[in-house]
This record gives sequence, C-alpha cells and structure tokens, in this order.
Amino acid sequence: MSFSHLPLHRDLLRAVADLGFVEPTPIQERAIPPILEGRDVLGRAMTGSGKTAAFLLPILHRLHGKPRGTTRALILTPTRELAAQIAEDLAGLARHTPLTAAAVYGGVGLGAQEKALRRGVDVVVATPGRLLDHFRHGYAALRGLEVLVIDEADRMLDVGFLPDIRRVMSHVPARRQTLLFSATLPPEIVALSRDILRNPVSIEVGPASSTPAAGVSHAAYPVRAELKSALLAELVKRGEIRSVIAFTRTKHRANRLADFLVRNGVAAGRIHGNRSQAQREQALAGFQRGNFPVLVATDIAARGIDVEALSHVVNFDVPNSPDDYVHRVGRTARAGLTGDAFLFVSPEEEPQVTRIERAIGKRIPRVTLAAFDYQKKPAEKLEIPLRQRLSAIHAQRRPAAARRSTGPRYEPMPGAPPSGPRRNRSSRRGKRRGR
Repeated sequence: MSFSHLPLHRDLLRAVADLGFVEPTPIQERAIPPILEGRDVLGRAMTGSGKTAAFLLPILHRLHGKPRGTTRALILTPTRELAAQIAEDLAGLARHTPLTAAAVYGGVGLGAQEKALRRGVDVVVATPGRLLDHFRHGYAALRGLEVLVIDEADRMLDVGFLPDIRRVMSHVPARRQTLLFSATLPPEIVALSRDILRNPVSIEVGPASSTPAAGVSHAAYPVRAELKSALLAELVKRGEIRSVIAFTRTKHRANRLADFLVRNGVAAGRIHGNRSQAQREQALAGFQRGNFPVLVATDIAARGIDVEALSHVVNFDVPNSPDDYVHRVGRTARAGLTGDAFLFVSPEEEPQVTRIERAIGKRIPRVTLAAFDYQKKPAEKLEIPLRQRLSAIHAQRRPAAARRSTGPRYEPMPGAPPSGPRRNRSSRRGKRRGR
C-alpha cells in the first residue's frame, strides 16, 4: 500500500513525496483512516514506528481549508525536545499548505508563545506544565479546539504529568476528537483512556511493550563501574562506535561523563534537565549534524531525540526497568533500520540485566573489548559525592568579607590586657553612672 491510496489532501501527499516517504508504516496505515473518520483512537506503537505522522497527517487534512486564526488542534507531549520535534515534523508535512504550528514549552520566555496563542496558530504542540502557565490568562483559551492528542502517554505517567493532563482537560471543549498514543499501556494509561476517549478504535502495532525493535542487536560489556568512562572513550576512538547516545541515570553523571570524554580526546555533547533550552537545542543540533560522535543524555531529556541512522545506544548506567531499556534502545533501529544497543554492566547491576533479559525473552551476550585493561586503576572518580560537591559550591560562594577575615591578625601592644568578650555598652554606661 502506498500513501497515494490514503484519502489525504493532495498538498499533503506532495509533502510526503518530497520527504521521500512511499509506503505508510503499519501504525500509519491502521490509524490514519479512523482518525480521518473522526473516531477517537487508542494507539500502542513502539518508539520509531512513525506514529507522529500517523496523527499529524489526518489532523492537517482536517484543518486544510478551514478559516484561520483559531487553534483547532492541541498535541501534548512530555518533553521540550519532543514538542520541538513534532512541530518540526508538522512544518515539513504542511509545507504546501498555509497551516501553522507553535511549540509551547518551558525553559524559554513566554513572549513568543503568548503571541502565537493570541494569533491562533492552527496547531499547538505543548508540554502540560507550560500550557497550564498560559491558561492562567485569557488569551490562551482554546474554545475552538477540535482535536486533542496525548503523545507518549506512558512517559507522561513516568514523570508525573497525569494530574496536569487532567487539569488541561478542564480547559478544552468536551466535544472533541481525542487521540492517545503510547509505547506501553500500563493500567493507569488504560484508566485515563476510559475517562477521556469515546468509543475508541484500539490499535496495537508491533511486539509486546517490553520487546525492542527487531533491528536492534544487543550486547553487554561487563566492566567495573569506575572504568565505564574509559571503555566508552576507547570504543569511540577505535571506530567501534560511529554515533551514539549514552544514557546516564543522573544529570551529574551526564556532566562528568561528557567532561571526561572531551578531556580524553572524544568530542561529546550533553542534554539533561539542568541545561538551558538554548544549550539543549545547540547540543542536539550539533549531534544531528555529526559535529561530535557522542551525546550524553538522561532518560527524560532524551524523549524527542530523533537522529537519522543512529548507529548505537549505550546504556552507560543500566536502567532500573525493562521498559526504560526498550525506550532507550528505541532511539536506534528506527523506521526499519538496524542498530546496536550496548549495556555497560558493573557487578552490582547484574540483577537489573537479568530482569531486562527476562522481559525481552532473550539472553544478552557478554562481550569484552580486546586489549582493554579491565584491571587498571582510574585516574579519577566519575561521580563526586554530594556532600563534597556542596562544600565546593559553598567555598566558591563564600563572601569576600569572610575570605578577608582569614588575613593577618594584629598582635596587641606589650603590656595591654588580654582581649576578652565584649561587654554590653549599656552595662558599662550604667557602671560609670553609679547604677
């Protein structure tokens, strides 16, 4: 089946052809027709399956030719990067139409977003928290909304956004078409779907939730925790890895790993929640252009990272849940391509790997890197204890007066009485007055 067999507006089919797409993916083939009919949809599809176009194309078809100046579609996403990515994909698909979109997320000023909401762009792609900030003002009323999309619903659950989603519901019309897409369907998401969807079409595409894409090859590198940084640097230097997203469990570890790689001759960027939006966009753009081979990321920030032909995903820290592993490795082997997923496994992380293997239904082969010294002593620790980091911060922020107080002290003159604690002035005055 080709896109030309789908009842989409010819301007959209032109854009699809311009982008080089010929055949719809399974989720697109199954979801686009009922969405075009106005049905609510509950869709489960893995990361990289093409579900973004599965809801964008029918939305754009619906809005094409309608009066402008009213926001008629809202897409909720869990992260800034994913919001920006969806808005970019929409611009590509709408290139032959007058339809417009705006990405609304935190980390940047409200001004441009307010203008877009006042102007009434056709589609708003937003993170729930920032959209609720705008809802406090009258200009953000979405009274003309016709379609609501909740994308990456399971990640919304993971980051605690479900209460925010329910609050958003109170600001949008009750009569609307609602589409909910998720890579997994935990009980909380199923309960949400029952509350907000009306007689939905349920579509499940691909293997079970805890099964990675077929094009992913898996390998585990047993290595002491303190040697993981050196192992990653060596793999890149030897050409074993061409382009890689390395996942760490904390922002601090992401910073330390990126700094280590750069000091050891491996260009790397970083993306996590403590980086400004400009820094995150700069790092992602540089990685997509191939300016550096390694992007170090935390799980939350990595949603929305879409890199064509990404060769590797490295689980620098083994994730706690199999679903997180599936989400991570879904960054590679997208759209039918192939890719490699590596786990760096310290001895204490073996139980987590066992859970992942049980979930994906296969044993991950253990491999070693030839001529790498697995017994050497690292020159530095990857992670600095929190107390030590806080002490260093306090030392840097110590007031200048406090630093000057550590200067030379003046000795009292010979014969002067030793200095003692200062007495209250009022008591001395009282003695002088005979009180």
